[in-house]
Amino acid sequence: MKAYVFPGQGAQFVGMGKDLYDQYPVAKEMFEKANNILGFRITDLMFAGTDEDLRQTRVTQPAIFLHSVILAATLGDNFKPEMVAGHSLGEFSALVANKALTFEDGLRLVYARAMAMQKACEAEPSTMAAILGLDDSKVEEVLAGIEEVVVPANYNSPGQLVISGSFKGIDIACEKLKEAGAKRALPLKVGGAFHSPLMEPARVELAAAIEATTFNTPICPVYQNVNAKPFTSPAEIKANLVSQLTSPVRWTQTVQNMVADGASSFTELGPGNVLQGLVKKIAPEVETMGA
Repeated sequence: MKAYVFPGQGAQFVGMGKDLYDQYPVAKEMFEKANNILGFRITDLMFAGTDEDLRQTRVTQPAIFLHSVILAATLGDNFKPEMVAGHSLGEFSALVANKALTFEDGLRLVYARAMAMQKACEAEPSTMAAILGLDDSKVEEVLAGIEEVVVPANYNSPGQLVISGSFKGIDIACEKLKEAGAKRALPLKVGGAFHSPLMEPARVELAAAIEATTFNTPICPVYQNVNAKPFTSPAEIKANLVSQLTSPVRWTQTVQNMVADGASSFTELGPGNVLQGLVKKIAPEVETMGA
């Protein structure tokens, strides 16, 4: 079975999507529609902005979403997903790709999510760090003994777990995890503590936007971040999408479940190839490719 996966924040680069805009009429039309919906020319920032422009959450999230869903649209009849999943923000791209959301509604929700997250980051300065070379269970055990806010945020692949929390919590955790045997504990250049309790104000704001949006029954299951399981019920998909902001991304478990359910090839749709690398680490036996 063919699985499609969609990347999240961090995969952006200056110039992303310009080849699609120049080459495919459907891409140009969708990009221009996005400019109108957002009320600013995001294409200018994507195609010729600066790294700093693209690092702003309000730009990064819609930019990556647009690259992914427009790339899927350019595949035309060749795009026949049997299962989909997205990493964090990529879950919205996956839901447009499997027809649970329209392109327009997906973009509006992604922008609402980006703005809510940016606001939460400004209200409560916080950060994230990547922990390499330690078992997930050991990371969980160490974090449980820290009194500051610090939690697992992204289970990316075996031996690669991203943690999220207050600056003090992350500092303490990095020291303790290195003492516990982590090969590396790398603070990340991010705007805040995504997928942690510190995103609660953003979760509340996004919940209202999601509730006001129509979700359709998708053409194939989406494996969702919160519990790595497949869903086709619009009501369940909505609830999981709301929980996602304050819950960890269970990417390792997602890929394992997709493989167990018959996925033999994974195609990454979006900028970069980060997910292909993670899939290979989780399930070396499967085929991985970009679009």
